[in-house]
Amino acid sequence: MSLIKSTAVVSAMTLLSRVMGLLRDMVFTRIFGADAATDAFLVAFKIPNFLRRLFAEGAFSQAFVPVLTEYKTQRTPAEVQDLARHVAGTLALILVLITLVAVVAAPILVMIFAPGFIGQEAKFALTTTMLRITFPYILFISLTAFAAGILNSYGRFALPAFTPVLLNLSLIGFALWVSPFFDQPIVALAWGVFLAGVMQLAFLVPAVARLGLLHWPRWGWRHEGVRRVMKLMLPGIFGSSVMQINLLFDTLIASFLVSGSVTWLYLSDRMVELPLGVFGIALATVILPNLSEKHTGGDPTAFSRMLDWALRWVLIIGAPAAVGLAVLAGPILSTLFLYGDFTVLDVRMARVSLWAYSFGLLGFTLVKVLAPGYFARQDTRTPVRVGIIAMLSNMVLNIIFVVALLQLAIPGAHAGLALATSLSAFLNAGLLLRGLRRQQVYQPEPGWPRLFGQVAIACLVMLGVLWWLGGDFADWLRADSLWRITRLTLIVAAGGVTYFVLLWLSGIRLGRLHKPQS
Repeated sequence: MSLIKSTAVVSAMTLLSRVMGLLRDMVFTRIFGADAATDAFLVAFKIPNFLRRLFAEGAFSQAFVPVLTEYKTQRTPAEVQDLARHVAGTLALILVLITLVAVVAAPILVMIFAPGFIGQEAKFALTTTMLRITFPYILFISLTAFAAGILNSYGRFALPAFTPVLLNLSLIGFALWVSPFFDQPIVALAWGVFLAGVMQLAFLVPAVARLGLLHWPRWGWRHEGVRRVMKLMLPGIFGSSVMQINLLFDTLIASFLVSGSVTWLYLSDRMVELPLGVFGIALATVILPNLSEKHTGGDPTAFSRMLDWALRWVLIIGAPAAVGLAVLAGPILSTLFLYGDFTVLDVRMARVSLWAYSFGLLGFTLVKVLAPGYFARQDTRTPVRVGIIAMLSNMVLNIIFVVALLQLAIPGAHAGLALATSLSAFLNAGLLLRGLRRQQVYQPEPGWPRLFGQVAIACLVMLGVLWWLGGDFADWLRADSLWRITRLTLIVAAGGVTYFVLLWLSGIRLGRLHKPQS
């Protein structure tokens, strides 16, 4: 399967997942609103979800896939099977121990990740209770990532990309039909997370079995392949997931702000996750095993061209997505969430943080695509150094922006957290790109200045069209749901047509970008 077809498959599955995720969030806001209980669940969910992205989909996948690819191309099938069973056994035992400790130490984790809840006894206790239910999710989802890494390495991208849909279905079902049976309805969502982890792992097991790689796990701390994965994984924890650490730090500070701040940040982050997941993460998922093969095969020219191809797609898709999110922030949020207990104030507050996050969308996407340029070569140290710089910068900017907004008594101090995260993403991407250029791993192909100009002009014209068609934001707040849905759909379609027509008129032929240059 070609790279563009593989990316399209992953993008389609991810789009389905993200759409289901939006439906899930619409159900949440309609039933539970943006109050202290919702903040409590989001913190209890964010901690294992953060670890999922940090360990499972982040450092572990980016360490395991290159090693597995090397085994697959250079060693016997028996050695590949042996690697898989020892990695599975080692990962599972470590995660069981971590989960047991976390369940016992749940109050301490809440103190660390949401210190603003200390002193709010009901909110703190509710968060602790739900965290004890949600934390085992990290065990199941990490094993799911292990299975997904195997399938991706063998070119099976669709099933792993579909698994997040099961999480959204589980949470929607528990919110609608199970929560009324609980004294505290929000607790049902925690059980929905737990069940989703089991479902996602069970969903991928048959596919791994069909590859002949499902064997009884064995502890393998001294296994050569396991040690290599662990060696790559430990520093990669920082290098691959700086964005997630920054988002979690945002939540930590937001816990000190007014109730609803955690939810507003969460919803605006979810809006950015849609284009980031549908395109950025999908593209990174596909190019990692392919870059690993180019590196293992000793073809640096093909390696560089594949990176260049991916970066061109990031610009072509990421730039208009960022512009569209910023211009249509209010209409999007009001269309999706202005129902039930979610108020006009909530929409306005989420809108300002979405403005700030949309500014960083291109930076977030660049990091996702540039990082595999290091991980495919089994270099995790450089992303660690870059990640630490970006993370510390984010923390400093967080404090500066929030304090400044509070001192000036400007509503929406939480937006300062989003802006800091966006700026740190560009810093992260810039340092990663500079490192690849200095190491002469990446050499830009001709035509970049012209491409920048073509995309910039198309984005500016699209911005004008979206701004004109969007009209007065107050109309969106007063209108009924059918009016909002219909108008938003037409505006997005008009913006998309405008952008791609202008690209075509400027000479860009997307069909010619379907694969890296040979």
